[in-house]
Amino acid sequence: QGQLVESGGGLVQAGGSLRLSCAAPGRTFSRYVVGWFRQAPGKEREFVAANSRSGTSTYYADSVKGRFTISRDNAKNTVYLQMNSLKPEDAAVYYCAAGSRVVMLGRGEEYDYWGQGTQVTVSS
Repeated sequence: QGQLVESGGGLVQAGGSLRLSCAAPGRTFSRYVVGWFRQAPGKEREFVAANSRSGTSTYYADSVKGRFTISRDNAKNTVYLQMNSLKPEDAAVYYCAAGSRVVMLGRGEEYDYWGQGTQVTVSS
C-alpha cells in the first residue's frame, strides 16, 4: 500500500459533490487498470468504479451508477472520481488501486498497488 496518492476527500452536505484524485508518482498509469474502492466503518471494502487502461471503458457499482464518474488523464498520471448527488451512505474512506493484470474489476485482490485512502464524510 501507499504507492498511490489520493486527494480531494472532505466533508460535504448530502446532495453535494466532491472530486477525488489519484496520482501515481513514478508510474505510468496507462499501463494499469485503475479502480476506486471504499470502506465504511464496520463494513467490508467495496468496489466503486474502475477504468480501463485507455480510459475508454468504465465500470460502476450499481449503488453509484449515474452519480459517480471515473476518468483519467494519462498524461498527468492521474485518475479522478467525480462524485455528485452524494448521500450519507457514500461516506467512507476511498481508496484508489492500480493493477496490470486485473480481470475481475471488483476484486481488490487483483490490484497490485493501493493508496492510503482519503476520507469522505457526507452530512445529512
